[in-house]
Amino acid sequence: MAARPLRSSLGALAVAVAVATVVLVTTALAGLAQYARETTARAFGSDTFLLAQVAAPGQVSRRELREQLLRNPPIGRSELAFLQRYADDVVIYAPQAQTAAPVASGGRTFENGAIIGTTASLPEIRDVAIERGRFFAPHEDRSGTQVAVIGRGVADELFPVSDPVGGAIRLAGRRFEVIGVQERLGTAGGASLDRNVWIPFRAYERAFGTPRTVPIVARAEEGQPLDRGEDRARASLRARRGLAPGTPDTFDILAPDGARDFVLALSQRIGSAALPISFMALLAAVVVVTNTILVSVTERTREIGVRRALGARRSQVLAEVFAESALVAVAGGAVGIAAAVIVLDVLARVLDIPLDVAVATLVGSLLVSGLAGVVAGWYPARRATRMDVVAALRAE
Repeated sequence: MAARPLRSSLGALAVAVAVATVVLVTTALAGLAQYARETTARAFGSDTFLLAQVAAPGQVSRRELREQLLRNPPIGRSELAFLQRYADDVVIYAPQAQTAAPVASGGRTFENGAIIGTTASLPEIRDVAIERGRFFAPHEDRSGTQVAVIGRGVADELFPVSDPVGGAIRLAGRRFEVIGVQERLGTAGGASLDRNVWIPFRAYERAFGTPRTVPIVARAEEGQPLDRGEDRARASLRARRGLAPGTPDTFDILAPDGARDFVLALSQRIGSAALPISFMALLAAVVVVTNTILVSVTERTREIGVRRALGARRSQVLAEVFAESALVAVAGGAVGIAAAVIVLDVLARVLDIPLDVAVATLVGSLLVSGLAGVVAGWYPARRATRMDVVAALRAE
């Protein structure tokens, strides 16, 4: 191997590319699945579900959306009150009306803030990740006090040098006191979660008017089975709308799994194409290493003949060829792993997706590269051990 560094490097490079492909694909798919779980938990809550006129308008065609809008009446405030009245310590509800509007403070303006009207029960449903300050209290909720909890992006833009908590922002010409700041949440589904501004639902109605339909987030009470909360919410809203048994729901329910499955299905489609690519890369690496070792064996025909004539056993020659092949492959595998780790680290920083390489992936990749070396060395080793000693001694 040391006597032919260029040729050995070519074989190692082929293995490096193949192993890097395997590590990149394996880690990227695992990272995408983890990203789906984390973003769903940040955007919806891990055990929550959503009641809405149309829960996922971006995931249906225009025709399906039109049909849902015709079939499903808007969810009104009276229906929210009905659900809350008959929750019976089984499920917790919170409205989540949203609109886009500029957020101002002093001479600064944060364009296109996500203004969300909700109730004080929201922190019981999902983690709102308050970094500083607090969420609004029930009495502020009931009275529609003009207080706000702002996302980190809004805080950084409007209060670059001062403490946001205790400061004031303006929404729709109204002054709101900032009582809390969320930690940095990143993005979910391509939308930033750091531009949110949470205000009491009554204050939202005063500033932006009563929403045409009210999306409602919900979760089963602590100690209740997760599906019981969803079942109670469905039964309550069906009863409120007088739907007979067997009649389809006239509303949508979206559980976290529904949002998460979309990303997971995408990762499975990528995996179905990426895994064969990884296999083909490994196969190409085996062919390159096989040719490299075969040329090495051919060049050493006389050397092998002399060693056999002096008493070297076939098993010794066989072990030597396998060792050279495996060494080339493992060295290439190590280089490929190092390159993949660097690329994944850069991608994780750029895309803000967790792409940590698992120890099992590293160990498995090295084992795969070693196995590829053994497979690649089989034919050259077999040819070396079947040489005619006399013919080998005559070789130049």
